[in-house]
Amino acid sequence: MANTIHIDVVSAEESIYSGEAEFVVLPGEAGELGIYPRHTPLITRIKPGAVRIKPAGGGAEELIFVAGGVLEVQPTMITVLADTAIRGHDLDEAKALDAQKRAEQARSKARDKQEVAAVEAELATLAAQLAAIRKLRQKK
Repeated sequence: MANTIHIDVVSAEESIYSGEAEFVVLPGEAGELGIYPRHTPLITRIKPGAVRIKPAGGGAEELIFVAGGVLEVQPTMITVLADTAIRGHDLDEAKALDAQKRAEQARSKARDKQEVAAVEAELATLAAQLAAIRKLRQKK
């Protein structure tokens, strides 16, 4: 199909999504990226956040949370190699809020800059995950 682009979202554990899409939106390192068929080739890192996929032929938008990774775009194909990827319907707000509380406690006990940086990165990922959960909830 000329007006679609193939997308694969994979993590170290499994393939999360594979299919044709009309467009894809995801959190690039320099800001949100919108990708349509025949996009200019691109390789970039992605930040924690939601990958939104508009499937070909209509249907509900797919939402996948990624905790960072690498994006490769070719004119007919998108590959998202995620550090961690979770399907939107598998996101658990209670678990994310609990993890956020534990990370905030760890931040208060951190002794050096390296510990603080690691906890801050975890808190940023959890904040992005909670934002993705809220975005998914608004769509329902």
